[in-house]
Amino acid sequence: MTSATENKSTDVTAAEARAVAEAARETEWNRPSFAKGLYLGDFDLGLIHPWPQAKAEDIERGEEFMAKLAEFCGTMSGRMIERNAKIPDEYLAGLNELGVFGMKIPREYGGLGLSLVYYGRALALLGSVHPSLGALISAHQSIGVPEPVKVFGTSEQKREYLPRCAAGAITAFLLTEPDVGSDPARMGCTAVPADDGGSYLLDGVKLWTTNGVIAELVVIMAVVPARTDPDGTAHQGGITAFVVEMDSPGITVENRNAFMGLRGIENGVTRFHQVRVPAANRLGREGQGLKIALTTLNTGRLSIPGLCVAAGKWSLKIAREWSSARTQWGRPVGKHEAVGKKIAFIAATTFALEAVFELSAEMADAGQKDVRIEAALAKLWSTELSYLVADELVQIRGGRGFETADSLEARGERAVAAEQLLRDMRINRIFEGSSEIMRLLIAREAVDAHLSAAGELASADATLQEKARAAVGASGFYAKWLPKLVAGAGMDPRSYGEFGRLAKQLRYVERASRRLARQTFYGMGRWQAKLEYKQAFLGRIVDIGAELFAMAACCSRAEMLLRTVPEQGAAAYELAEAYCEQARIRVDGYFEQLWKNTDDVDHELSSNVLAGDYTWLEAGILDPSEGTGPWIADASPGASLKEDLHRKYR
Repeated sequence: MTSATENKSTDVTAAEARAVAEAARETEWNRPSFAKGLYLGDFDLGLIHPWPQAKAEDIERGEEFMAKLAEFCGTMSGRMIERNAKIPDEYLAGLNELGVFGMKIPREYGGLGLSLVYYGRALALLGSVHPSLGALISAHQSIGVPEPVKVFGTSEQKREYLPRCAAGAITAFLLTEPDVGSDPARMGCTAVPADDGGSYLLDGVKLWTTNGVIAELVVIMAVVPARTDPDGTAHQGGITAFVVEMDSPGITVENRNAFMGLRGIENGVTRFHQVRVPAANRLGREGQGLKIALTTLNTGRLSIPGLCVAAGKWSLKIAREWSSARTQWGRPVGKHEAVGKKIAFIAATTFALEAVFELSAEMADAGQKDVRIEAALAKLWSTELSYLVADELVQIRGGRGFETADSLEARGERAVAAEQLLRDMRINRIFEGSSEIMRLLIAREAVDAHLSAAGELASADATLQEKARAAVGASGFYAKWLPKLVAGAGMDPRSYGEFGRLAKQLRYVERASRRLARQTFYGMGRWQAKLEYKQAFLGRIVDIGAELFAMAACCSRAEMLLRTVPEQGAAAYELAEAYCEQARIRVDGYFEQLWKNTDDVDHELSSNVLAGDYTWLEAGILDPSEGTGPWIADASPGASLKEDLHRKYR
């Protein structure tokens, strides 16, 4: 029997996969976007400055909740979670009593109705106890049942599910399959309309189902087949979202997965065999599932940057205390320049991590801006920089950074879990879209204006006649757009004077934004339809924009703190300036690498590796993984032959 995933992998072409992804994109921009403007050479500081202000009521309720949460967090032991690889049921019950599972759910449905800012701060606090707690809550509220039901659910579905979620019904989001990651066109899980006309029969296997081991409800993506009713009505089907009760017959949690980090995460493999799902449980229309998933992730991705802030803050605290206590060659290690530069990087980056998260969340809460790109950039940039922070902390700690907290404590030293932080942070560059996929998603939005203007010029299948017509239209767009990139406020030494010493940083951002737009145009002109394959080039374009966004966020936050918390103003300016100076070095490097790189050489080399030309280089080692199983597990539909590991926490 051939598995559904095998069929998909051979049947779906690159063009079909791209078409599925394009169909799920939100193509309209009804509200302004600061980050989108950065990529087009339009640095509109007014979109992020003055710093967005939250409502007084939201602040009051948020602070009251944070005080209660902090008190409860003080009673939990992250070390216990790490040792047992499990979050105790009494911790879950305590979080439920505080309303943690309903933080983002509107109060009318029994939730706390907290803003995204306070939701992220709560995740940071929980993550500082143990990152598995942050992952649990984030998977439940950012991408699990509450968010898609809140945005896309009917009034009946909202009344049915939101109060349950707020009352502690843990949820999960099921998209990934053993052979399906960021390419949903190959999805093998199916939902076939049943003969009764009022339900679907669900079959398939889902992988890496965070919270799935203890979830009461899940949102699952499955392919509904195209079909025609007896009366001639045609249904296109497609990837569709369903809310499924995890105690339904035919569901088996076949494995509780274990990872290098996030010990305590309830992540599993879940099999569905002829699971009957009422049609009333379908979210949105048939074929709308992927759009629902991507829309949910637009703001859902902000949960990870919140957790990254916590990692930065803890790393800064440990680096400061340790580097003052440890002495080498007659001086505290922090006084040695080699270590001091690492401390400076951690401090400046932590300020930037908080600025990027808080700005993105404040804008999302205000609802006046389109934060699709901001949220994606925040996720990409925060996960990359915070991992570097964790790595530098381990290096500062030296051998103790590689030693476990339990081992340190056993021999009489402070139990600093630096190595755990490094392990836990690593997954963030993969969670909810790997860094490579995020760069492609953001790049697609960044070059959208060029693709729209180019039309058939950007199509590999267009005829010469079609390309000639498209060239006429494109010339009109660029004739108006390109002159705007020649000069701007960044060339006037008086610009942004209200920012004092940070004004020069904003002038740099403005100049770099226009330069970025010009370089993107040059890339479009050089490669046209082949630009989508120049992933390294596009990745650098995205990384430049991410750094410019972070620089602008730092400057805006520093100015806000100077006005609102004057005693922190001078320090905030120092941190913002330090981050901007560090970021400028990286940005200048990215610009240089756009055209001076080893991309072509690397492409040829990797092709030769894949062709087996260098297998002789692998001689002299043993591979213990050989013979342990296939690269990808069989996900053929059918009844489960394994014990059900699903468990209830309440």
